[in-house]
Amino acid sequence: MTQVPVVTLNDGYQMPAIGLGTFQIRGGAGVNQILAAITDGYRSLDTATNYDNEGAVGEAIRRSGIPRAEFFVTSKLPGKYHRYADATMAIQESLYRLGLDYFDLYVIHWPLPKRDHYVEAWQAMIDAQERGLIRSIGVSNFEPAHLDRLINETGVTPAVNQIEVHPYWVQERMLKEDTQRGIVTEAWSPLGRGSSALTEPIIQQLAQKYQKNVGQIILRWHIQRGIVPIPKSRNLAHQRANLAVFDFSLTAEEIQAINELNKTDGRIDNQDPNEYEEFE
Repeated sequence: MTQVPVVTLNDGYQMPAIGLGTFQIRGGAGVNQILAAITDGYRSLDTATNYDNEGAVGEAIRRSGIPRAEFFVTSKLPGKYHRYADATMAIQESLYRLGLDYFDLYVIHWPLPKRDHYVEAWQAMIDAQERGLIRSIGVSNFEPAHLDRLINETGVTPAVNQIEVHPYWVQERMLKEDTQRGIVTEAWSPLGRGSSALTEPIIQQLAQKYQKNVGQIILRWHIQRGIVPIPKSRNLAHQRANLAVFDFSLTAEEIQAINELNKTDGRIDNQDPNEYEEFE
């Protein structure tokens, strides 16, 4: 079983340096897939209210027989619950679905600035944190202006910003912005979800050089940039391989070569956080 290093957040808590994304992993099959990942060493499990699978994640944790304290469980607040009272109840309902007493990390899924209730949602999360329902609070898909508004209006800096990062959307700007504010960057869709990034010659060459698969090269690229990747996979062999990225290192030149794959239109679904209206 792979031992995963940890990253220390700005609130003093620690999170594993890689986690399991669970988007579209649902139902009984999903429970088995998550349980297999836990058996292989995953302790960070990333879910969301909008994934409709918090129950499956909680069931896998219970079936594993591993103490709750060994897990790092993340869920996310959907846009329809950004108002204070709604957010407060949504946090409680998510915990009931998971069968847990607290979240290790809870994040606002999207800022939805056109609706402009994300500060209200953030305050509800701060209060839930003070009541012991959440340990670390963070955000997802937040731009610098959104981050600064939270910080300036509440005095509380997010511990994590989970954003889209992969070789076609390198996010040097946001990584720098997060780092300047003491925020850890997490990557969703870290392998590019259906894009051709895995077939890029530079990544294939590095895979051959290091005797790793192309996914492992990309995950290592994230980790060495100080990013926590959250790869999703139902495939047990892929889950296991995704953890095996702590026994080699890329050179600075190799990291830069992957960075140069960046595209100006590299987002997977063109989801601009300043414009995107979250699905409900």
